[in-house]
Amino acid sequence: MVLKNRQITGFIGSVVGFVLLIFGIYYYVFLIYAIPILIISIIILFNKKEDEIEEIKKR
Repeated sequence: MVLKNRQITGFIGSVVGFVLLIFGIYYYVFLIYAIPILIISIIILFNKKEDEIEEIKKR
């Protein structure tokens, strides 16, 4: 299985987001960082449109 940069970044971001979410249960200030990181990393992980290469349109 070949991992792409998108998958690596999404996985690492998700792990960091979940860890901060767990810390956020005890210290609410971590929730400020956990929720956006988790949302952005999930969007990165499932965005396959970025991997497609568009053809150059000639005039």
